[in-house]
Amino acid sequence: MKPTIRPRRIASAGAAALAGALVLFSTQCQRPARTADVPTRSGAEEAAEGNDWNVVYAVLQHPRCMNCHPSGDAPLQGDDRHEHVQFVRRGPDGSGLYAMRCATCHQTRNLTGAHLPPGAPNWHLPKPEQPLVFQGKTPGELCRQLRDPTTNGGHTMEEIFTHVAEDPLVGWGWDPGAGRTPVSIPRARVVAALRAWIDGGCDCPE
Repeated sequence: MKPTIRPRRIASAGAAALAGALVLFSTQCQRPARTADVPTRSGAEEAAEGNDWNVVYAVLQHPRCMNCHPSGDAPLQGDDRHEHVQFVRRGPDGSGLYAMRCATCHQTRNLTGAHLPPGAPNWHLPKPEQPLVFQGKTPGELCRQLRDPTTNGGHTMEEIFTHVAEDPLVGWGWDPGAGRTPVSIPRARVVAALRAWIDGGCDCPE
């Protein structure tokens, strides 16, 4: 006797699996809000700053962030975002090439005095296979790049949130040392905006 084939049941199971995968993907950008210590923003402050993604984008375009997320293989320097004068290159792991390793000059903290190397733990650029470029990106381009694991280094949105909220290297942007302009929007406000953008579905402008 030939086995009985039930195509409807198989099709139904396949549809259920596909639906489950779509739900998993869609919830990447809809996590429950954390109860972190972030300030409440007034309506006037929201209007002044724009929407949540615009707040995040403004910080990612600041020299303290963009200099380590350049369009080429050389890190940038200064508020004018000029190419690193020591001819430093990204290298295969993002931490420099040959003897010009990032940690050779960039220690775990800023050296005291203007024009001396800044420092923070794990000073590096993104790896070359996924450089996560901020430079030259429109708000929509950078937004879509950041929310997509195939272009953001394989990270979940929660990993990106933790990186911005807790990583000392990111925190350096608010304490960059003498002669460098710190990020002007307080870190807690940026974290709150990033949290709201993720929980709201990671919507991106055109």
